[in-house]
Amino acid sequence: MPEGAVSAEYILETSHLVKEFKGFVAVNDVSLKVRQGQIHALIGPNGAGKTTCFNLLTKFLEPTSGVIRFKGVDITGEKPAQIARRGIVRSFQISAVFPHLSVLENVRLALQRRLGTSFHFWRSSKSLAVLDGRALELLAEVGLEPYAGMLTVELPYGRKRALEIATTLALEPELMLLDEPTQGMGHEDVGRVRDLIKKVSANRTVLMVEHNMSVVAGISDTITVLARGAVLAEGPYAEVSRNPAVIEAYMGTAHA
Repeated sequence: MPEGAVSAEYILETSHLVKEFKGFVAVNDVSLKVRQGQIHALIGPNGAGKTTCFNLLTKFLEPTSGVIRFKGVDITGEKPAQIARRGIVRSFQISAVFPHLSVLENVRLALQRRLGTSFHFWRSSKSLAVLDGRALELLAEVGLEPYAGMLTVELPYGRKRALEIATTLALEPELMLLDEPTQGMGHEDVGRVRDLIKKVSANRTVLMVEHNMSVVAGISDTITVLARGAVLAEGPYAEVSRNPAVIEAYMGTAHA
């Protein structure tokens, strides 16, 4: 393939991505290829540059240098809203739902955002009821339909994360960016959310930052390991987990 050519099998590609903060290189020459329809995990020790990478991909940060392409189009100069409209939607590390709205209302609000009516506060609740059918479908997809009328603040933590995935799905992403989806969860919730990510990835691509290695091992097609802002290794879990450089990076931080 010629230099600079883009393969249709990759939905997201970065070339030589760099982010510096006053002389500190947080992301160092990262070239990433995320294959269409896969679950791709970004892992690494604390401070490896994973969240900075996510912030560059969603344009919450501007890269110092390098190129980001989505479906073959250079999106390096685009704003976060443009990125979202293209179908790149990020679910945040801290649960980003409205605690004093019902579960159904949270999903309905996300559907309104996609329709461009999120600021139509004067619309009657009856006029928004047309969105309820789709909202209930999304809740069923993540196992939350029985909780539709419950205030979100009353949901257990793991189910709040499931709701967040439902609101992300409401925006019809082609590429879902999940930032630590199982952080802070008990064992039962971790298993539920892991299975949920696998389920919702059926028709879309998932790129996730995740610390829990059992989750990464269980559902990831490809894993990229970052250390000190650079790519240390890449491949399936069985291959990456045996890589001496990866083992050293993780053991080194354990003994630091």
